[in-house]
Parts: sequence; C-alpha cells; structure tokens
Amino acid sequence: MSLLDPLSHALAGVVATTHSVVTSLGGDPDAAGTWLLAIAGVVVLVRLALLPLVVRGVRQAHATARARPHLKQLTEQYRERLERRDPDAVRAFVEERRRVGAEHGVSRLGCLPTLALVPIWMALYHLLARVADGTAVGALTPALVASFGSASLLGVPLAAHGYDGSGLHVAVVAGLAGAAAVISFVTQRFLVAPTTPTDGMPEAMLTAQRVTPVLSAGGLLLAGGVVPVALLAYWVLSGLWTCGQAAVVWRWFPTPGSAAAARRAAVGGFTT
Repeated sequence: MSLLDPLSHALAGVVATTHSVVTSLGGDPDAAGTWLLAIAGVVVLVRLALLPLVVRGVRQAHATARARPHLKQLTEQYRERLERRDPDAVRAFVEERRRVGAEHGVSRLGCLPTLALVPIWMALYHLLARVADGTAVGALTPALVASFGSASLLGVPLAAHGYDGSGLHVAVVAGLAGAAAVISFVTQRFLVAPTTPTDGMPEAMLTAQRVTPVLSAGGLLLAGGVVPVALLAYWVLSGLWTCGQAAVVWRWFPTPGSAAAARRAAVGGFTT
C-alpha cells in the first residue's frame, strides 16, 4: 500500500461525485466533457481547501520582506565578528535574527504551504495514471473506469498517452501541453517574478528566476509525451486557477520591495 493511497482514494471520491452530479444534471456519463468537468471539480475543491495556506504564504512573504532590511543591517553589524568565527558573536547573531523574525511575524515553517501541495499533486498524478491504465481506485469503480476509458476529446481518448498517433492525436496532445506550458510561463514570468523582491539577491538566484519559467514550460511540453491526456487537461485547468490566483496577488497584494509593489505604489495603491 502506497503512502499516497489515502489521498488518491479521497481524490477519486471527488472525481466520482462530481461525475455523478454532472450526469444527474443531464451530462453524458461517457462524454469527455463530463469527465473534464469531474476533473475541474477536483481543481476547484482542492484549491479552495488550500486557499488558507496560500493566504498564509502571502502573509509570510510580506513579513519576510518587512524583516529583510533589519536582517541586512544585523548582518552588517556582526560581519567582522562572524568572519572571525567568534562563538559568542554567532550565538548573539542567531538570537537577534530570531528576535527580528518574531517581531515581524516571520515563521520558521514558511515553506509548509508549498510543501503541502506536493503530495496532492503526486496523488492526483498516480490516480489519473492508474485509471487511464484501466485500474479501479476507490470510488472510481470498474464501471466508471470503463466509462473514462471510452471518453475521447476530439477523437483522442482521455486515457491516451504521448505524441504517437494520428495528426489529430498529436495536435490535441500538443495543444493541451502547449496551453499548459504557456499558462505556466505567463504566470511565473509576468505575475510571480514581479512580486518577488530582487534587491540584494545574488546573481545566481536572479539567473535562476529568469530561466525557471522557460524550464517549467519546457518540462510541461516534454511531459506531454508520457502522461495521460486527462492529466494534461488537469494541468491546463489547474494552471488557469494558479494564473488567476497569482494575478490577484500581483494586482492587490504584491510583496513589499518588489517591482509589482512599486507599480502599485506609483498608481496610488497599497500593499498589506
């Protein structure tokens, strides 16, 4: 039994329930549209459930940004003694950093919101991959799995993998993978990067920030050759949610010290 099985079964329940609701409203149980709405149901429910963590992450980014000038000043204050590896200075420096962090509300567990997403992404990948291979998982019974296997988008089965096949097959897969890649690039390059303060950031990190959107988009295009079409559809839907969410942060809650915050201040806005 995999550690991801409980999550996979919970997500299977969401997919099956949404599929049942859409079917009860008149949707064709074997249609790709019905199954895509079921996958959209997962996106909406999971992302709403994780919204408190997103809000916490934004607040932590703001707290860290407010603390950054004080931490920089502290580093300059202790630089010479730290270079001499003075044990007393090291202890005092660590204690002062903790004090500044606590004063500004910086949590030492600030990365948890992001880490919480990882098992959910992995569980959904394994769920859709197993169902695409014809394996029943939890509430997705053999009958539902068979229905999923018969569903096709423009003639391309949702359970199909890769770029091999007819021209239409390649076009559908490449279109979904390309859409996911473009959404990811736009989100990271034009919405996330401008809300990241770069003052004092090492050149290596600045370079990584510039190339990450390209690498992420390229990875999605490559992954399109091995994952089920249904998972590509999920990536597009999830990417649209992420893009909208990032746009809200960029527009109304940019991190202090970032380019987006400077833009908002210039037009008379405010940040929290």
